[in-house]
Amino acid sequence: MPIKWILIALLALGLGLGGGYWLAVRHGEQPTTTVSEKSAECAPKFYRHPMNPDITSKTPAKDEMGMDYVPVYPPGCGETPASSGPPGTVVIDPTVVQNIGVRTAEVTRRDFAHPIRTVGRVTYNEDLLARLHPKTEGWIEKVYASETGEFVRNGTRLLSLYSPQLVASEQEYLLALKSLKVLEDSPFKDIRRGAREMVKTSRERLELLDVPRHQIRQLEQTGEIMKSLHIHTPLSGYVVHVGVREGQYVTPKTELYHVADLSKVWVYADIYEYELPWVKVGDPAEIRLTAVPGRVFRGKVVYIYPYADPQTRTVKVRLKFPNPDLLLKPDLFANATIHTRPKPDVLSIPSEAVLRTGTKNHVFVVAGPGRFEPREVTVGVPSNGRVEVLEGLAEGEKVVVSSQFLIDSESELNEAMRKLTKPKGDGHD
Repeated sequence: MPIKWILIALLALGLGLGGGYWLAVRHGEQPTTTVSEKSAECAPKFYRHPMNPDITSKTPAKDEMGMDYVPVYPPGCGETPASSGPPGTVVIDPTVVQNIGVRTAEVTRRDFAHPIRTVGRVTYNEDLLARLHPKTEGWIEKVYASETGEFVRNGTRLLSLYSPQLVASEQEYLLALKSLKVLEDSPFKDIRRGAREMVKTSRERLELLDVPRHQIRQLEQTGEIMKSLHIHTPLSGYVVHVGVREGQYVTPKTELYHVADLSKVWVYADIYEYELPWVKVGDPAEIRLTAVPGRVFRGKVVYIYPYADPQTRTVKVRLKFPNPDLLLKPDLFANATIHTRPKPDVLSIPSEAVLRTGTKNHVFVVAGPGRFEPREVTVGVPSNGRVEVLEGLAEGEKVVVSSQFLIDSESELNEAMRKLTKPKGDGHD
């Protein structure tokens, strides 16, 4: 083939390749140019110190602790997962999450129980307590129960008392009985009724002076004045205090005896303010005493006092226990447990997950791998390391239970940075 035709073929091939290349470039250069321009427009304007936003740098840098400066992008650019989420959202590299020991727990529903453990003091049952005083002035003639700790049965004679008032009242009663005997056959109705009223009134006066019925019967049968009044115990129990001796002059102010029935005792226990919502009258209770090792005594809550102690900020609760063996002795200390009624199906989280700022409570919710969002919550009663959630969380969500203070610090910084870099006049605070 002549050289002329070879040159023409090579020229035609070169023109074809050039045209193809030009078409390829024409169709592909637009996306490349657009991406480059977009990258240039969204390049960081400058870099801020990670802990002090007032310190900036035009180029990437590290602070004195080796932390990278934070890039600041033009409006609409540089959106990060943290900046695109709720205010205060924190995104942390999974390796860092593991290194700082972030642990999470699931929001779950469960029956909420809260046994209250406290210290109690055994004391007398005031319903089974008798403090005896004379109803009249006089002198003690004979003391029959003279020792504290002595057991006395109901109706036992404790002492005899001579009282001039008692003698006068007996004389009046005997006179009324004699008058009734004379006038009961009177033909006048008013006279008979007056005689009966006199007997009734004079007998009531003796009863008001606590003259025993057997002495009144004896007075009616014998017609003889008894100069001594017998004082009897109104219940079976132990003599706690003897307030008189033979020959002593007494008045109604004098406490003759203090007698206590110890078959049932009270225990006073103190509970804190946050435990009050749990305790109800009728809740079962247990106590254990150092003086009776290995023994558990069972009773119940019978009263919750309507006021708090101003020094300890606690509320007193009264427990009642049977004491057939008399092992529960007044003024002994006891370790008490109140088994409160459980709350069923309560939404709860570990107590350590809640960050309390004084005005509100919030937690950090796991929104994805290494992503944590702050969430304000309303909490209820605590129990055994957990706390009831009333508002703010749903069952199945996960919350941070450790290292949340580090995350909270980063969250506050992110929120501050967002406010600093937000364009002015965008209608937001």
